[in-house]
Amino acid sequence: MQFSIPPTIPLPALQARIDGKTKPPGSLGQLERLAHQIGQLQQSLTPTLGKPQLLVFAGDHGAARAGVSAYPQEVTWQMVENFLAGGAAINVFARHNGLQLQVIDAGVAHDFGVRDGLVDAKVAFGTNNFIEQAAMSEDDCQAAIARGAAIARQLADDGCQVIGFGEMGIGNTAAAALLTHQLTGTPLPDCVGRGSGLDDAGLARKQTLLARAAARAALAPDASALSVLAEFGGFEIAMMAGAMLAAAERGMLLLIDGFIVTSALLVAAEIAPAIGDYCVFCHRSAEPGHQAQLRALHAEPLLDLGLRLGEGSGAALAWPLVRSAVAFLNEMASFESAGVSAQA
Repeated sequence: MQFSIPPTIPLPALQARIDGKTKPPGSLGQLERLAHQIGQLQQSLTPTLGKPQLLVFAGDHGAARAGVSAYPQEVTWQMVENFLAGGAAINVFARHNGLQLQVIDAGVAHDFGVRDGLVDAKVAFGTNNFIEQAAMSEDDCQAAIARGAAIARQLADDGCQVIGFGEMGIGNTAAAALLTHQLTGTPLPDCVGRGSGLDDAGLARKQTLLARAAARAALAPDASALSVLAEFGGFEIAMMAGAMLAAAERGMLLLIDGFIVTSALLVAAEIAPAIGDYCVFCHRSAEPGHQAQLRALHAEPLLDLGLRLGEGSGAALAWPLVRSAVAFLNEMASFESAGVSAQA
C-alpha cells in the first residue's frame, strides 16, 4: 500500500507575518509555532480550517476476553450506542467546540444495522486474541487501512481540511502498549498502564498477558509496521492509520489524541515518516506508554490535563487552541496596520 506524503515546504514570509503582529516576538508561545505549522502545511499566509470532522473509530479486541481490561468487551458496543445517542464526553466536547462527529464501526462485535451517524466499515466482528495468535490476517489488516483511507479521501473531496482522531475499543490500551513496545523499542513494562482503571492486581495480570503475547509473536526488532499491526493491533487502530495517511496525502491537518490514536500514528509514521509535519499533538495522556510515543515522534503536545479517556476527547479540547492560532494569524493587526511602534 503506497502513500505519497512529502515534508511540508518552508514559506519564508510566514514567520515575518507572525513576528509582525502587535505583540513581542514569540509571546504567544506554542500558538505561534502552531500557526506557522498550519500556514506552512497549507502554503498560505491566511490558512483556513474548513469543515472540521472528529472521527471516532470503534473496534473490539479478542484479548479483552482474556482479562486485559477492567471492563467487559460488551462495553464497546454499548459506548457506540452512547455516542450515537449523543451522551458521551466526546459528544459534549464536539458539540460545544463546533466539531462534526462521526462514529466508524471498524470492527465491533455487534450488529448495529443502519444507523444515523454511524459509518459501517466493519472488517470483522473483532480481532483474534493476540495472546494466542495474530490479531488479524495481513489481508484484513490491509482492508482496514484501505477503508480508513477511503473515509479520509471522501472527507477531503467534501472540503474537509481537518480531521480529529478518536477511538473506542475495550482492550485497546493493551494493543497500543504492544505496538509501542515493538515500534519504539521501549521496554514493555514501561508501555503498560491501567487503561480504563485496572487495580494493582489487574495491572499485574495485564503485564503478564502482554509479555506472553510478545513472546508468542517473537517479532524481530526491525519487523515492519504492518506485520506488528497485524500481530497486535485492532481494526480501529489499523483504520485510523489508513485515514491518517490518506488525510496527510491530501494536505489535511491531523488532530492526534492520546495513547491509542498515537499508536496508530506510530504505524503511519513508519510507512510515511513525513506525516509528522501534518500532526497536531493535542494532549499528553496519563497512560505511561504515551510518553514513549511522544519521545519517539519528537512531539510536544498542547495540553497536559491528566486525561486517559480516549474517544478523541483531547483532540476536541485542543481544537479551540488550533482555531485561535489560525485566528490570530488571520485577524490580529500588524505593527504597521495598527500604527504601533515596533521593537527598537
